[in-house]
Amino acid sequence: MLKQLIYISTARPSLMPTEVEAILQKSRERNQRDKVTGLLVFDGKRFLQAVEGPHAAVEATYARIILDPRHRALVKLSDRDVNKREFGDWSMGSHLSGPVMGAGDLIAHVDAMTEDLSDRNMRETLRSFVRIRSA
Repeated sequence: MLKQLIYISTARPSLMPTEVEAILQKSRERNQRDKVTGLLVFDGKRFLQAVEGPHAAVEATYARIILDPRHRALVKLSDRDVNKREFGDWSMGSHLSGPVMGAGDLIAHVDAMTEDLSDRNMRETLRSFVRIRSA
């Protein structure tokens, strides 16, 4: 049995593009080591992240995320046990765009990345986030 957790948070106004890139790079390294997979979407203001893997690894990952001063107002959207990974072997799939990161078709990119998710609720949560944030 694996653990899957989804949360949303707000970036600190002072967050720089290089910091977001560093977050992603470090996350991929740790996640690969800890057998955690997932998806990170950042629209220039808010983070939406799904992480999944062994219970202890996901709990440790989320504990680090909570303490990270580069964002605030974390809201856990989902925390559940799953039988299989939704994000395969992705150490951290991502889409970074918006005023901080530059242009990009956020909706099309997230739609493509979530096309094969078997959990309809997860797919719609991720897709709804980008549609609301892009409006």
